[in-house]
This record gives sequence, C-alpha cells and structure tokens, in this order.
Amino acid sequence: MARWPRPSWLRAVVIAAAILTTVPVGGVLWVALFPPLPTILMLRQAVRGEGLDYQWRGLKQISPHLVDAAIAAEDARFCSHHGFDMEAIQKALDHNAEGGRIRGGSTISQQTAKNVFLWPGRDWVRKGFEAGYTVLIETVWSKRRIMEVYLNVVEWAPGVYGAQAAAQHWFGKDAADLSRREAARLAAILPAPRRYQAAAPGPYVRRRAARIQAAMGTVRNDGLDSCVRLKQAEGR
Repeated sequence: MARWPRPSWLRAVVIAAAILTTVPVGGVLWVALFPPLPTILMLRQAVRGEGLDYQWRGLKQISPHLVDAAIAAEDARFCSHHGFDMEAIQKALDHNAEGGRIRGGSTISQQTAKNVFLWPGRDWVRKGFEAGYTVLIETVWSKRRIMEVYLNVVEWAPGVYGAQAAAQHWFGKDAADLSRREAARLAAILPAPRRYQAAAPGPYVRRRAARIQAAMGTVRNDGLDSCVRLKQAEGR
C-alpha cells in the first residue's frame, strides 16, 4: 500500500516536541551530576559590568547553619513538599489580593529551577517553564542536591553568586565557617540582595535576621531540615 507523506507541519510539531522534551531533561540530568554552568542571570549581569564571582562548593563545604537559615527564611516545608507549597501560595495570593507589597510563594525548589535554567522575569511563559523544571528536579534530584544547587547559584550581592562567594564578600571567610548569626544575615537579605547589606545591616535586616536566627532553632529541633541533615550528620 502507498504511504501518504506526513504534512510538513506535523513533522515540525514532532521535532519541536522532541526538542522541548530533550533539552530540559538533558539539562536536569547534567546538573544532577555536575555543577551548573553560569546562569542566564549571571551572564546578563556580567555583561552589564557587575562582574561574576561564582565559586561552587559542595554541601559539606557549606555551613549547616546556612541550610537551616535558608529553610527558615525561604521554605519551612522544604523537606515535606514535592516542589510546590500550596499553603504558602494561597497565603501569598490572599495577601496580594489585599493590596500593598507583593509577596511571592515560591519554594526553594522553584527558585532553583528558575535560577539555573530560566531567564529573569515574571511573565506567565517563564512561570510555566518554571513549574515544569520544578517537577523535573524534584523527580530526578534529591532534596540534598536541590539545596546544594540553590545555595551555589542564588545571588547575594551584585555579581556575587553562591554561598562561598557571599561568605567571602560579606564576611571575609569561607562558607564552611559561617556562624549562625552570619548565616541568618545572609538569608535575611535574599529578598533584595542588591538593596540590603549583610555585613553592616540596617534596622530591617537586623530585625529579619533575628527572626530567622530564632526560627533556625525550630528548623533544627523539629527536623525541618532532616532531608538534608541526614546526609550531613557526620559534619554537624
């Protein structure tokens, strides 16, 4: 029997679908094994003249205080959710509906997906890709790997990315040597690392850091960092 040729548009759709599937999965598998390359944000800011200080460190080379501070400040249910904290999202929606300062509900997993694989912005296309990448990294990576990547790519000052560069920039020491207070201060400036100072903080950062440092005790005592701590036990 004669075979009818497939329409050219159908071949294009199949090829596009294959690319859209292969590229994200390949990228997630790569970063599961190797440190991510400089991200889109890093490169964009470097082109603008801000420099690029990005020094990868394994989680064993980062103070566990910074893990607890990140969980306390950014995502208290990091170990129990599967990428999306629906309660936090609903609270953010309710808060934003009342007006005033816009509040986000992104988890550490979502922030990691955005920071590593996507471009800066708030458009719905990017948010859609962010959701897809979040599902992928939660499926392929361990929680430990998600935290490790997050702490290595997050921006802590203009041109300063990751825990090691931040510790050196703000406190003149290695990430492994951060104290509880210093870790809390780093976490406190994460909402706006271009505006706030960790080494010589103003009143807002001091208050926020104090709350984070107090919450770090709850994170430890209640096991909210257990998905990371279990594999760091010997180093604690």
